[in-house]
Amino acid sequence: MNETHSAPAAQQTNGFVAKLLADKHSIPLSIALHLVPGALIVAAYAWIGAPISRAAGLPIFAAWAIGLMVVLLPLWFGLFWLGKQKTGKYTMRGGVVRYRDKPFSRGKITLIGIGFLLYMTVVSLSLAPLDAWTYDTFFTWVTFEGSGSSGTTYLDAYDKGTIVTTMLIFGGFTGFLLPLIEEYYFRGFLLPRLPQLGRWAPLFNTALFSIYHFWAIWTVPSKILFLLPGVWFVWGKHDIRASIWMHPGSALLMTVVGTTAYMTGLM
Repeated sequence: MNETHSAPAAQQTNGFVAKLLADKHSIPLSIALHLVPGALIVAAYAWIGAPISRAAGLPIFAAWAIGLMVVLLPLWFGLFWLGKQKTGKYTMRGGVVRYRDKPFSRGKITLIGIGFLLYMTVVSLSLAPLDAWTYDTFFTWVTFEGSGSSGTTYLDAYDKGTIVTTMLIFGGFTGFLLPLIEEYYFRGFLLPRLPQLGRWAPLFNTALFSIYHFWAIWTVPSKILFLLPGVWFVWGKHDIRASIWMHPGSALLMTVVGTTAYMTGLM
């Protein structure tokens, strides 16, 4: 029998796939893996999302949601595909997405996660004035439609029915699934592959993840402030559930509360 064909899939990976699955990414590779998805999202917004949303008469929020979906859903599949290359099965396990060994009990990580969720929600809302100041001071030249110092600029000038319809269509994606994919990719795939940075790895990961949001680049300072504690915890304790509670959890909470408040006329 030819042993080449019977060898485990992990032994047959080579080239770029092997670099992606390695225990350590070089700094240039890691920077590219952090930032290229953001650049692709901007391109997907401009070439796919914006034309569709304008043709349908939807708020520009829909264009960004479509751009995010076009990039992040295939990226999520890519993690499963890497698992296939390593284990022969479509999976994110086998060392592809790490920090999933669950060192804390379900009850303890739930309490920890709720703490991070509340921290991110409160601090992110509290830092809205910082985002506005940063935009007005440094980024008024940004010309994306809907960009501005207000957190709801991309919804302005549309009637209530259109806004509610848009949120109902895309809210489940932007309010949970897409942030969940980001956590698997940025915290579970990229962060563990920076052992050479030691304690600087969480800050490096958080800063680049914040910059990855090119479409809201003025929010980088606030994102670093409200994300770093959770990222630091995940890096130190090796439990990605904390940042899943924090990021997708907070996004879901704000989406549900915000949409409900808007539909009931409370905002």
